[in-house]
Amino acid sequence: MTLFFIRTASVRDIEKVRPVLVNTWHDTYDDIYSAEIVNDICENWHSVDTIKANIDERNAEYVVADSGEAIGGMAYVKGPKSDVGSEGIAYLSQLYVLPEFQGQGVGRDLMGEVEASFPEAKLMRLGVDARNVKAVGFYEHFGYKNTGIRLEEGGMEALVFEKALL
Repeated sequence: MTLFFIRTASVRDIEKVRPVLVNTWHDTYDDIYSAEIVNDICENWHSVDTIKANIDERNAEYVVADSGEAIGGMAYVKGPKSDVGSEGIAYLSQLYVLPEFQGQGVGRDLMGEVEASFPEAKLMRLGVDARNVKAVGFYEHFGYKNTGIRLEEGGMEALVFEKALL
């Protein structure tokens, strides 16, 4: 078992973060959408420029799980009053752990960090692909509730989950 610590990401991490996103997406979604569609999504959503913009975004927190030798996971949350968050609501945009490190507490540690990132937030909201049953189970394990809201974008159906933060 590899020991990871959670820290704020910097632009120096981009080349190590991108494979976390791409590999996790392929592992999760190739059987659902196809490797070709996942490649297209990764080129758009997980480009170096997009990752850099997310790391640099104000009122957001971008964290990585770092072992000193590898980045095993990452999470990106937008704080209240950001472009997608409203008063008191933080939005968890991404939380990914490389398949070989899943089930070792990396996701739990990332979740703990993002939930504590904005003490003024009263609620954390996220969207998860309806067909990603592993992620749905992960979020439910941490107390997130399906709101019953479904969003569709580009052929993907997302379920909206929320959790009250104390």
